[in-house]
Amino acid sequence: MLFEKFESFVGVNFFTMIFAWINLLILYLVLRKILFHPIKNMIDSRQKEIDDMYESAEKDRDAAKEMRECYEQKLESATEESEEILRSAQRRALLREEEILKQAEEEARRTRERAEEQIALEKRQAINDIKDEVSVIAIQIAEAVVARDVKADEHEKLIDGFIDTMGDQND
Repeated sequence: MLFEKFESFVGVNFFTMIFAWINLLILYLVLRKILFHPIKNMIDSRQKEIDDMYESAEKDRDAAKEMRECYEQKLESATEESEEILRSAQRRALLREEEILKQAEEEARRTRERAEEQIALEKRQAINDIKDEVSVIAIQIAEAVVARDVKADEHEKLIDGFIDTMGDQND
């Protein structure tokens, strides 16, 4: 008897088994309708959000990479441009330096020419002054030596001719 009770308790009854399978199928369909679909939809939507986030992050990373490359190119071109500006400024400075030196040389040459002209003019003036003084002295000497009244014009002409002759011999 004990064995029969145990067998009936543990034993397999065909109707019980079918009822259990039908009950399991109904439970599955109900859970599928109530629980599995909403959970699957929620999981799918979360997966879509995650995929979108990854896609957005990838796009942002690509955009940042492009922006970085663009900035690097701009930086490189700015560096090249600044180097060109420096070279240009150096060329202009050298040209300006040459121009200033040429102007200074030209000014020095003109100053030297004016000084030489001034020296030549003062030399002629000094020679003329000396000639005048010599002619006055010569006239006085001639008057004293000759002791006669000689016209000053004639003496001056004679002395000027003598001085010119002496001056031509010295030059």
